[in-house]
Order: sequence, then structure tokens, then C-alpha cells
Amino acid sequence: MRWSGQSVTATRERQSALPGLGLAEMAAMPGHLRTVRSPDFKGMVFHEVLAKSALNKVPGASSMPFSWTVNPYRGCSHACVYCFARGSHRYLDLDSGRDFDSQIVVKVNVAEVLSRELTRPSWQGEYVALGTNTDPYQRAEGRYALMPGIIDALGRSNTPLSILTKGTLLRRDLAQLAELRERVEVSLAMSIAIADHELQQSVEPGTPSTRARLNTIAAAREAGFAPQVFLMPVLPHLTDSVPQLTRLLYDIREAGASSVMYGPLHLRSHVKPWFFEWLDREHPDLVPAYRALYPGASARAPQQYRMELAARIRPIIKRFGLERRHEDRLIPTAAVRQAATQAPGVPVAPTLF
Repeated sequence: MRWSGQSVTATRERQSALPGLGLAEMAAMPGHLRTVRSPDFKGMVFHEVLAKSALNKVPGASSMPFSWTVNPYRGCSHACVYCFARGSHRYLDLDSGRDFDSQIVVKVNVAEVLSRELTRPSWQGEYVALGTNTDPYQRAEGRYALMPGIIDALGRSNTPLSILTKGTLLRRDLAQLAELRERVEVSLAMSIAIADHELQQSVEPGTPSTRARLNTIAAAREAGFAPQVFLMPVLPHLTDSVPQLTRLLYDIREAGASSVMYGPLHLRSHVKPWFFEWLDREHPDLVPAYRALYPGASARAPQQYRMELAARIRPIIKRFGLERRHEDRLIPTAAVRQAATQAPGVPVAPTLF
């Protein structure tokens, strides 16, 4: 990869890659090639690695509607304070907070490895999902450009795929994806949860704006796709009022989305401290309410809240013609949990974050 004005730390050097991560820990990172800092990505550190595998098998006990995933990056500069994937950094002795946002593992050979795996006689052309852990179109993708090679590998093997993203860089690959769609199923979804720009930039500081994502939906529609929107997570007391939901769903409809799936905030144990640190800093008045909604080790909003949210949002979704159709491909993430205890009449909405 070519970096202008980069600073490189190779594994064999004595210098540590990052504060708190020593030579031994860095060398233990599977396939580590080098660590890169670039003035174009202030505060970011990229750990380039050689991946041994690209296809990730979804456990058989999972409720996912797909069996395989591909994740070209670990860690995510989108820095969403609620991101369920933060725990994936702990295996490297990196924390699930700021390290997750700034220490990005890049699988530089992922497309080549994927190509080899897809040519094996054992490969059955099963559905592959991208964006199920960290975002494949985060900022680093603009530099590393791993997705075109991944898409090409999937296309050459006639493998159907889905992409879930917050990244507007998806527009770069729409022509390639449209060509692939002539041969196999390609499903696209954009994650959009917050209408208010100031709040969106506070909760998701590294992401494109809501307006930019809406424009990406419009571009995908123009390219012949029927993009879905994941309105997740709905934040209690911050984004869940009828006026807020109406405004956002109207904009989503106008952008050309085919359907919307929604779900309230999901706070896993490794995410909760980071989220509450943000909440205490930005909205301290809401801390008691959130403690009541997510007490102790509880990750899900209580059933009563989910029922109240459903009663508010479902009529708006129906009014704007954004109900999910039977033929829509579900593109959930690794945090999907079926709400088995929900009351009759309340839809089971996956909790993705």
C-alpha cells in the first residue's frame, strides 16, 4: 500500500507500535506485517496483517439467515459509541473504547485469500454477508480499497452477497455491484438511526452525515437496487419521539429506500461502560433513566419499552410504505437476537447494536 508521509513500525523493530502495546503483544498479532500512521488519518494507527482465511463460518446455532461472513477490517473509525463489535479488540489487549476507534487491523490480502477459498471444490456458493462486524466502508477503505477485490472474487464464483454499511464510499462500487447483480443476488442496506445532525455527529463521530447516507441510498436506487435501511439503534429519550421518527422515516422514504427495520439500543457488557461515559459527558440528565432501562448486566431494553416503541414507529413505517416485504433479504449483524418473550402482536425486531 502507498502512504504519503507515513510512519511505519515493522514487527522486528524495537519501537512499540502503540502506547501500552509492547513488542511481544504486537508480534503476537496474527500475520502482522507493519504498523502505519498517516497524516491523512490523524490519531489513527493501522496494523497491516496477512490473513490466513477470509470466510468466517457463522456458528450453526446462530439465528442468522446466512452462513458466512467476510470482514476486511477489525476495529472501526466510525467510533459509534454503541457499537456491539467493540469487544472484538480485547483479544489483542486493546480496549473496547478508544483503541477500537483508532487502532484498525487491516487484512491487506483478504481478496486474494477469499479468491482461493471460493475456488475450493467444497464451496457451495452460499450467501456471504459483509458489514456484520465492523464496517467494510469505513474511512480506511478509501486508502486500502479492499472491497473491489472482495466483490470481484465473489462475482467470479457466482456467490450471492449482502452489504450493510454506514459508509458513503459504497457509491464507488455501485457499478461493479450492479454488474454482479446480473448474475447473482446482491442486497444493500444502509444503517441510519439519527435525524438530528449535531446528535448524530456526537454519537457516531467518525461516520458520514445522515444526509450523505440518504444521498447514497438515492444513488443505489438509481443504480437499480432496492436498498433497505436499518433504523438502529433507536436511542431512548434521544431519538424515539414520534416527531423525530416521522422526520427520519420521511427522509428515508424520499431517498428511495425499499423498507426499514428498526430496533432499540442494545448494550453488551463491553459496550456499556463506553456508552455511559459518553452519556454522562453529553447528557448527564439521562443517566438515571438509562440505568433503569439497562440495569446491571442487562443488554436489552425492557419489554415494556419495546412495546411502546413499536406502537410509535410501526404506524409511521406503514404510512410511508416502508414495511419489510417477504422477499426482502434480511441483512442482520452478529448481534441479532430474537425477542422470544415479546408480547403477542409486537413484531420481533432484531436488536443489532
